[in-house]
Amino acid sequence: MILKSTKNQFNAPVGTPITQNDQALSPNAAAAIAGSKCDLVPLDASKHGEGLYEAFQGDDDLWNYLPQGPFDNSQDFLAWIENVQGQQDPVFYSIIDKGTGKAVGVSSYLRIDLKAKSIEVGWLTFSSRMQKSSLATEAMYLMMKNAFELGFRRYEWKCNALNQPSISAAHRLGMSFEGVFRQATIVKGHNRDTAWFSIIDTDWPEAKSAFESWLSAENFDASGNQIMRLSDLTAPLVKDRWPNLRVEIES
Repeated sequence: MILKSTKNQFNAPVGTPITQNDQALSPNAAAAIAGSKCDLVPLDASKHGEGLYEAFQGDDDLWNYLPQGPFDNSQDFLAWIENVQGQQDPVFYSIIDKGTGKAVGVSSYLRIDLKAKSIEVGWLTFSSRMQKSSLATEAMYLMMKNAFELGFRRYEWKCNALNQPSISAAHRLGMSFEGVFRQATIVKGHNRDTAWFSIIDTDWPEAKSAFESWLSAENFDASGNQIMRLSDLTAPLVKDRWPNLRVEIES
């Protein structure tokens, strides 16, 4: 990794100067983010709760690395949504499949720092109806695009360091690995080491082009199979990759 710097009056290396004093704009918790395959709309228990609960049935592995779930019944799930909906941080969205009109997943913005212009994407809960689909990729593209258009300069992705699918997804989306915070927190009675990833505003034009090329109709054959892989298109953006760490399973 190359760190850009300049010198201060004491001849010490410091970060490059930031001359803009404006802040990023806060995500509007009441506004939808529209796409072609999906819309991200404010999460609402009365509108999306039952549909999401039904969509998540049979996907118990969704909850392995999340602080919430699995839920024993729809009432408990709706109570969780009612507790988190309408907040300013995190800002939760329901992911709506435009083809069916049904809610198929959940996402959010969190750790929103308007002054530093840093924002994180998280609480990602994708049902089997959207996993490994172009709809899921578009949802992540829409959240990233919206964040940079709001003026953020840093877009973060964090996950349990044992969550290999999430780590692979971060790299596929063009994010660089930044390290592991050991014993960062405790989730469901287990230690969590947290892996950090990010993409920054100077990478966004190239990332945007990669996403739009991958999502274009020309990138899929008559059977709906991709022609170019997104990971190939975003590979030049990934400055540092996840290392080969040793995982010890304790009995």
